[in-house]
Order: sequence, then C-alpha cells, then structure tokens
Amino acid sequence: MDSALTLIGLPIALGIIMLGLGLGLTMADFRRVAQHPRAAVIALVCQVLVLPALCFCLVLAFDLAPELAVGMMLLAASPGGTTANLYSHLFGGHVALNITLTAINSVLAVFTLPILVNLSAAYFLPDGRSIGLQFDKVLQVFAIVLVPVAIGMLIRARLPHLAERLNRPVRILSVVVLVAVIAGAVLGERENIADYFVSVGLAVLAFNLLSLAIGYGVPRLAGIDRSAATAAGFEIGIHNSTLAITIALSPALLNSTQMAIPGAVYGIVMFFTAAAFGYLVTRVGARSTTALTP
Repeated sequence: MDSALTLIGLPIALGIIMLGLGLGLTMADFRRVAQHPRAAVIALVCQVLVLPALCFCLVLAFDLAPELAVGMMLLAASPGGTTANLYSHLFGGHVALNITLTAINSVLAVFTLPILVNLSAAYFLPDGRSIGLQFDKVLQVFAIVLVPVAIGMLIRARLPHLAERLNRPVRILSVVVLVAVIAGAVLGERENIADYFVSVGLAVLAFNLLSLAIGYGVPRLAGIDRSAATAAGFEIGIHNSTLAITIALSPALLNSTQMAIPGAVYGIVMFFTAAAFGYLVTRVGARSTTALTP
C-alpha cells in the first residue's frame, strides 16, 4: 500500500487529469459557486461534522480493533480527494464546486485532521499518540488540484479553440489513466487484498456508501440542484485515501501499517462505488428529464 504507485503515481496521474478538467472551466463557473453558497456550506458541514460522527458510530458498531478504528477516523478526517473532481466531471457534477470544496477542505484539514485523530487515538488506544499539522501535505493537495486546473483554464482563456479541440481527447485520456491506476493498485496489492477486506472491508464499504448517500441526499433535500448535489456527493463520498495512508505509514507521524489498512481498502473500493453512484445518479437524472418532457 506504500508503493510508488500509491504515494507518487496516483497524485501525478490525478494532476494530469486535473489539467483536462481545467480546459472546461472558466472564472464564471467559480462566480456561480459564490452566488449560490448554500450548496458549499451544506457540503462542508456534512464533511467536517456529520461524517466523522457517522464514522465513529460505524467503528463502534463493527467493533474494530483499536488501530483500525483510528485508521477509520483518520480516513473520515481526510479532505475530499482529487478523484472526486474527475468523477464529477464524468457524471455531470458541478466541477467548480468540487474544486472549491477540495481547496477549502484542504485548509480546514490542517486543523481538523490532527484534532480528530488525536481525540480518536486518546479514545481507542491505551497509549494515545499525536500527529503534527501537515502543512506539506496540504500544499501537495493544492498543487495537485489548483496548478493543473489553472494551466487548463489559462489555455481555455487564451486559446479557446485549442481548448475545445483538446477537451474530448483529454477526457477520454482521463478515463484511460484512471482505469490504469485502478488496475495497477489492485494488482500491486493482490496478495494482501483478502486480509485487508476481512479485517475492515465491511466497515469501509458501509462508510463509503453512506458518505455518497449523505453527500448527495442532504443537498437534494435542502433544494440544491442535481448538478451541485452530484458534486457534493462525490466530494463527500471520496476521501483522500492517499493522504490518510501517508500519515498512517509515515515514521514521523503515526508509523502504523494497521492504521493505513482502512485507507488502502477504501482506496480500492471507492473507485467502484463512485462509478456505480455516478451511473445511478445519471440514470435518475435522465428519467426525470424524460418524465418532464411533453
């Protein structure tokens, strides 16, 4: 789980993918987010408050071992992953909202992640451990998300015809890259997958599915439009498992392979559940459109 693919390859691949997302964005997309802040506020409340509480309840319900319990809480405290932006892009979500939420969550995680993990360690572990503020990891998230997107948006603004020609090929390439990363992650961990899933698989799956449902359902109940709710669903339902794994494995931080297991399992499961969620939301949207068509 601490292979070059997970810790280096995945962020680089996602950074390339973010370039493609930037080709389809303009500053007007971000201004629309500012004009309709309710979706962002609801998503942030779910991400920062609701999900950690939900995860804590799941940890108790599944009676996980102490290290696995802390690993689950570490996962819940991690901000949304850049993969959420790609899935939102592929399934009709509000990508600008995703990017905005990822940026805000990354800043908040500097403070909320250490607090939540330290409280979890004190509760579950007899020899509670602490971690420092991960400014370097936050900067990495910003670099992966914002720099490639900014380059793509610059091309869109200065060379709109080139951006239009590149948009479709880059989107196709994004899917190919994502599939390659998924395949590589599964193959790289094939010897350990069974043990990981036996120890924490059901808890991770339940957390992932509930996160997607809450991320989409709560905004929809609050009257948020489908595109923004889809974006919130992916942002809340897809956590930055790479960050969680890195913090768990780092000798200077938690230095625990067991605490990294929930993040490793989640990093595999989320690709498939997110794709199924996107397909379901797209079908529901198509049916609603058909029903409204005279």
